[in-house]
Amino acid sequence: MKKIRKKIAVFDVVVMVIMVYIVIVTLYPFINVVALSFNDSNDTVKGGIYLWPRVFTLGNYKEIFSNPNLPLVRAGFNSVLRTVVGTFFTVISCCMLAYTLSRRDYVLRKFVSMVFVVTMYVGGGMIPSYLLMKNLHLLGSFWVYILPGLIGYFNVIVIRSFMDSLPPSLQESARLDGANDFVIFSKIVLPLCIPVIATVALWTAVGQWNSWFDTYLYGKDLLSMTNLQYELKKILDSTQATSGQTQTALARNGSLIINPVSSDSIKMAITIIVTVPILLVYPFVQKYFITGMTLGAVKG
Repeated sequence: MKKIRKKIAVFDVVVMVIMVYIVIVTLYPFINVVALSFNDSNDTVKGGIYLWPRVFTLGNYKEIFSNPNLPLVRAGFNSVLRTVVGTFFTVISCCMLAYTLSRRDYVLRKFVSMVFVVTMYVGGGMIPSYLLMKNLHLLGSFWVYILPGLIGYFNVIVIRSFMDSLPPSLQESARLDGANDFVIFSKIVLPLCIPVIATVALWTAVGQWNSWFDTYLYGKDLLSMTNLQYELKKILDSTQATSGQTQTALARNGSLIINPVSSDSIKMAITIIVTVPILLVYPFVQKYFITGMTLGAVKG
């Protein structure tokens, strides 16, 4: 018994050491990004910053928020709006399709499932997608952010697998009591699918929040279409393009007092700005996330 206890104790220590190492490896990049974002731009060029800023400053964030060419309020509003609206409609659409395909009495469910599986591996490409959005009159419209991504079949598979794990007797008893499909779906199935819905909602929200390329394709010249990520991407590009010129000017005239903002500092500050808002969502869905992932992957 003593030998067994010693083996268990050694095993626990090894597991704890491994887990502490994983935590450190996971947290260090984020801490390093925070330190760089708050460090003085001139000092950042020297390197050697790891866990905390060497010369603390808020200049990097002031450079971003005081930029006259950045419509921060409008861009932030559009980012939040597309994240909320896009997540809501995507989750509802995927749940309805998943419920339909989970019904064993649906004759075409295998055929429809095969058709949707093909869409996971075959796409039309950028030019056909642009022409499709143009023919649907979605260019310059807010709905170009919502409608193309309503159905993601991977999300449908996860939700459908979760629904397949529910006891069939629940739906059968409800149907005997006179409930139709809409009542069964909204009053019985959806409340039981909250864990997997929270999981899919989180995936969708992160994708919507981080998206900027569709703004570049479909509405880069319209203020009403811009979002936070696209505007910050423009600042990052302009900073990277001008940082070399600023450093050359300093080298030629050492007496000239110029405080350039390094591209690394701007890059890290932008990373924090776009990461923190969506990061605040995680604590509210964490208790559902693991359950939704595990139960949704039980059946394929």
